[in-house]
Amino acid sequence: MDVERVLLASPRGFCAGVEMAIKALAWMVRVFEPPVYCYHEIVHNQVVVERFRQLGVVFVDDIAEVPPGRPLMLSAHGSAPEVAQAARAKGGAVVDAVCPLVTKVHHEVKLRASKGYSIVYVGHEGHEEAVGTMAVAPQAIHRVESAEEVGALPEPGAPVAFLAQTTLAVDEWRSILDAALARWPDLWVPGRSDLCFATTNRQAALRAVARRCPTMVVIGSANSSNTSALVRTAKAAGCRRVLRVNSAGELPEDISGVVGVIAGASAPESLVEEVISRLAPAHGVEEVRAVDEDEYFPLPRELRELLRALATALAVAAFAPGGDPAGRQDGPPPLDGRDVPAADVLAKLP
Repeated sequence: MDVERVLLASPRGFCAGVEMAIKALAWMVRVFEPPVYCYHEIVHNQVVVERFRQLGVVFVDDIAEVPPGRPLMLSAHGSAPEVAQAARAKGGAVVDAVCPLVTKVHHEVKLRASKGYSIVYVGHEGHEEAVGTMAVAPQAIHRVESAEEVGALPEPGAPVAFLAQTTLAVDEWRSILDAALARWPDLWVPGRSDLCFATTNRQAALRAVARRCPTMVVIGSANSSNTSALVRTAKAAGCRRVLRVNSAGELPEDISGVVGVIAGASAPESLVEEVISRLAPAHGVEEVRAVDEDEYFPLPRELRELLRALATALAVAAFAPGGDPAGRQDGPPPLDGRDVPAADVLAKLP
């Protein structure tokens, strides 16, 4: 390689929802004997998922695969109501790590359907978030992925609402919204876009970098919707070469010149560091910050209640946020809080 400089986009990597989900599953691993089960991949990143597999987590795509009484986590992408119900019927501890921004969309689907709206939902076919969201009110919702599909929808004979998967590319979402508004001028649209702040922030960061480099490296897994959106955004911004990689080992040898680097919202910072090390820019790294990001989501309510109960009944207060009440300092660090990055949590798990 003959890389001159790396332009490192910021913000990048783990979003608040991913941080919360990883910390929550880390707690489950510490509290319960293996196996701990997780419905779908906790987040869409091969490195993170494999790390948890090594710790005894079993990822399933069907609740029927979970033995009765075993602890179970529902992934950050959100689950269909009947899935959550079936999970709790198993009799074990269930923690729903759904991102609060996905929960917001579920709530809007339920509310708009109850008010008699026909819902146009922009989402990728087969994606866990889209599947879970559509299951909230399947009789009232129509999924689309393009402006053309909006035009092909039957006339609903009811007021129309517009909702979306949280991880879409902003430009693509906007083009579909414009098509829907052209067809239904009275379209109901949320006052605040369904698109996740982390999704839009990372796309803005990428655009700030893309205009200055011919090559962009996007770090993230192929099944990550927000990572795929970054790839499409980079191409639309004019980058001549866009490389999506899971890790530094997938970088080709013929990269040269000024290279942009960004990580999707499910990719840990350790992968960014490895990619930069492999690129070995002759003139160093310039961080390009598009926006400051300071969102934080606490652990899921079910998990917080579980930890409080265990701290009393099983004397695990040494592991609780805030440290050991006896004053010992040799226990594991707290796994939740703004100042404890999920990447550090992963690295320090046994």
